[in-house]
Amino acid sequence: MSLLRNKTIIVTGAGGNIGQAYCRGFLEMGANVVAADLNDIGTEAAKWGHADRLMTIAANVLSQPDCDRVAEETVRRFHRIDGLLNNAGFFKSASFGSFLDIPPEEWDLCYQVNVRGTWQSIKAVHAQMKRQGQGSIVNISSNTPYKGVPNFLHYVSSKAAIVGLSRSLAREVGGDGILVNTLCPDLIPDGDIVARQGSAADERTIAGRCLKRTQFPEDMVGAAAFLFSDLAGFITGQSLLVNGGAHFN
Repeated sequence: MSLLRNKTIIVTGAGGNIGQAYCRGFLEMGANVVAADLNDIGTEAAKWGHADRLMTIAANVLSQPDCDRVAEETVRRFHRIDGLLNNAGFFKSASFGSFLDIPPEEWDLCYQVNVRGTWQSIKAVHAQMKRQGQGSIVNISSNTPYKGVPNFLHYVSSKAAIVGLSRSLAREVGGDGILVNTLCPDLIPDGDIVARQGSAADERTIAGRCLKRTQFPEDMVGAAAFLFSDLAGFITGQSLLVNGGAHFN
């Protein structure tokens, strides 16, 4: 496939299961991929192949200098930035329970990673995209704000903020030729989630979907690739629910 041929796309949070799926998929579709993660993922990324079109960077989205460095090194290596996928997020270590019991420091960290980290990463790429007169930003929200998931208030509300951020930003940067859209996945279970919530959590989620199966990281790749492709050149400010029909938007 060559849907993303000659596109250069930055993926934050690239070391997790979902982040790796994005990176592998974009590489297979012909893109240059910059895989940014809090940890050094070079050894794992070497398994993806396409070394001539792949660069890994250890960076923290909570650090504006780190975000700026990712953008600068991307331009140095590939000479442009066509896409930014804001996949880094605070989820696995978030606690479940009443809103009354959420530790304030955990609330703050959730918003710092999910919202501020997204904003800082966008700021880092904006100047280059504006110079090009073209760019696409895809932010990752969640199905949870549409569902109103209880006992997870800090995470759900931070992901709702991403939808608002994306819509407002689309208005601000549309004149620069930059698209801003949001993807909203449903629960994508992995070993950590099953350990914390049990396999019944996925079973309950599946029961509420039109498509009666588990959602996998690879289910997100096609939707993201479409939004980064030239096929989506007149789509901005939109939220796309990739959830197997759990909820409709």
